[in-house]
Amino acid sequence: MQSETEAGLLPRIARLALLIAGTALVVLAAVQAWQVVARYLLNDSPGWTEPLSLLLLNTAMSLGAAAAVHQRAHFGFPLLVHMAPPPLRRALETFSSLLVAGLGATLAIGGVTLLADGWSVRMAGTVLPQGLMFLPLSLGGALMSAFALAQLAPRPAAAPAEVR
Repeated sequence: MQSETEAGLLPRIARLALLIAGTALVVLAAVQAWQVVARYLLNDSPGWTEPLSLLLLNTAMSLGAAAAVHQRAHFGFPLLVHMAPPPLRRALETFSSLLVAGLGATLAIGGVTLLADGWSVRMAGTVLPQGLMFLPLSLGGALMSAFALAQLAPRPAAAPAEVR
């Protein structure tokens, strides 16, 4: 049975982000395999494989990094935090979460700006807009901020173990 923290909205969003990132990696491998076959066996290299590969790589990295922030597996110094006394530990965790939230917000805002600026330009070899390259960065940055800010919420105290 899932706990309340595993069944909430943010954990579901993190799992979806991780699923999309993993799918992007699988599709990226398939696109690159087709590129090799087309270039070396068919002697007809398609122009769409490189921009699509970059879009898929951006998606995998941005959403994967956001999911890692949710799992507290990214952007941290766990050894330093673990070795610190409890009051300093909480301060370091808070600082880390605020830093990640700021970085995520910067990526999201910058990504949206670049997305809007490049929307009218077509990617070489495709009909897709160049600005689409920045959609994963925008979403990943926004998710990083949301996940990091959620980590600032007070954690419920663990229930004491029952003594028999």
